[in-house]
Amino acid sequence: MAEDRLFRYIVVAVGFLLAGTLIGLAAAPLPAVPASEDRDTLFQVSTIDALLQGTYDGSMTFDELARHGDFGIGCGDRLDGELIGVDGEWYLIRVDGRAYPVVGDATTPFAAATFFDPEITIAVDEPVNLTALESRVQAEFPSENLFYAIRVDGTFPRVVTRSVPAQEKPYPRLADVTANQTVFTFENVTGTAVGFWTPDLAEGINVPGYHLHFITGDRTAGGHVLDMVMAEGTVQVDTTMNFTMALPSGGDFWTVDLSGDLSEDLEQVE
Repeated sequence: MAEDRLFRYIVVAVGFLLAGTLIGLAAAPLPAVPASEDRDTLFQVSTIDALLQGTYDGSMTFDELARHGDFGIGCGDRLDGELIGVDGEWYLIRVDGRAYPVVGDATTPFAAATFFDPEITIAVDEPVNLTALESRVQAEFPSENLFYAIRVDGTFPRVVTRSVPAQEKPYPRLADVTANQTVFTFENVTGTAVGFWTPDLAEGINVPGYHLHFITGDRTAGGHVLDMVMAEGTVQVDTTMNFTMALPSGGDFWTVDLSGDLSEDLEQVE
């Protein structure tokens, strides 16, 4: 009898221990996703094809966009300025060519952002034009089916940029807006070009190939890059394995026709 009671006590004790362990496991929080996982994502607001067709109403605040990256490009509400984010600082290059720090509760209709953690660095020690520079950088890509964040720092004998004014409804197509764009030429400046290289698989979502914006070293002027000559400096590349997109929750985006081929419009705009 004593042995039976002892056995039952042991079984009950073991049961309590197991139950407590299971309860503890159930109550314990799940492991946090490593920060590196979140940083390796290209986050985008809306699509380039929607922008091409005049969906210019902002759908996300700059404060929210900055939660998804310290680096990026895009445009302002109603197409008011070319957006550039570098080192966690965000600016709009407006139609006067000047760089204005963004207001956090202002909105963007189209933007892309990531946390910039480069794996590739390319030194430039002799003058090179934009076409040659882009070819040299693209040769370093491990795959042409991934997204890449690109940062170019250096001295530039010449940089040609553009910006456009804020639009009024009914909004014209983007090709019609850029037909009257304001063009700026910077000579013998230091500065930074930032942007993305997008694979062909994302055609219609973003601009296939390179899309770069520029800001001067003193962070006072810049714009969408049309052409440049780089004297010397560095190019850094961040391979971005993940992609996520936030579509507008209403407005013109809900009714715009995104089924067509807008490659000719995009070629004119870029």
